[in-house]
Amino acid sequence: QLVESGGGSVEAGGSLRLSCAAAGDTSSYCWGWFRQPPGEERDMVAMLNNPGGAISVSDSVQGRFTATHDAAANTLYLQMTDLKPEDTAVYYCGLRPSWAGCTPHPAGYHSWGQGTQVTVLT
Repeated sequence: QLVESGGGSVEAGGSLRLSCAAAGDTSSYCWGWFRQPPGEERDMVAMLNNPGGAISVSDSVQGRFTATHDAAANTLYLQMTDLKPEDTAVYYCGLRPSWAGCTPHPAGYHSWGQGTQVTVLT
């Protein structure tokens, strides 16, 4: 089970750090951050690839967003800087078994949390 936190309202150019805390072993899962703007589909923002632990971010947020993993806390963080109004969305994290392949598409991910709302004000 995953629990997201850290969302809120922030002015454009501001920063937020989101947390995704997991219960249970995540070492054999792909672990992703996704976002879903109002009326749009859910898209991948960042990905922790297991095995190996490599982290990647989508081109749309490259240079502004960074994902980090704290294994001891079993938490995946998303540091967001220089936020823009188009970053407004509900942010979710999800798990996908590594054997199924770490893909950026949300299909096949499970254990979605309740999401955390990020609103960027103009």
